[in-house]
Amino acid sequence: MARKPAAGGTLIAVEGTRSADVGDGADRLWRQLQKKAKGGVSRWDASGAFTDLWTGKTRVTGLSPRTLALLYASDLAFRLRWQIRPGLEQGQTIIAAPYLEGLMAFGSAASLPRTWLTEVLRFAPRPAVIYRVKERKKSSGWKGGPLDGFPEFCSAALAADSQGDAALFRKKMIAYLEALESRHKCRRLRKKTLASRR
Repeated sequence: MARKPAAGGTLIAVEGTRSADVGDGADRLWRQLQKKAKGGVSRWDASGAFTDLWTGKTRVTGLSPRTLALLYASDLAFRLRWQIRPGLEQGQTIIAAPYLEGLMAFGSAASLPRTWLTEVLRFAPRPAVIYRVKERKKSSGWKGGPLDGFPEFCSAALAADSQGDAALFRKKMIAYLEALESRHKCRRLRKKTLASRR
């Protein structure tokens, strides 16, 4: 992706297919970093758009994978404007959990064109480092609720219209992230990861 890197502070991405694991990994990483850095964690649905769609008077279903991707990009633009960029401009360390590759994994599983997704995300700066959480229960779908995270929301939204098998969809997302790691584009987030090692 031809985006400029983040200026000023340090942007770190934490990716995975189970939002509870992504959140736990980001929190654990931040506990290690906050001893030496200021900043924090930026999480999915900061804009509240997904919550509004799911908990409104009329639950919105029937969203296509492209629409879900655009909603994610819109929420990410909100996060960048109000959480990520202000911190980076102040020289802080910001952990985005999830960030770009979570959406790319979703797009890959949904057979969305990579060039289209890359263009949709062109506004977002590159992270300094990408970490990937350990995937548990790889052969199953999602147990969490639709408001637990983006993959869970998509699974619920797509299942409502019988658009696919959640376990197979998750396997495809995992395969994308594993391929990313095998190409050394991301690192495994371990219990004692030192984010300063780049």
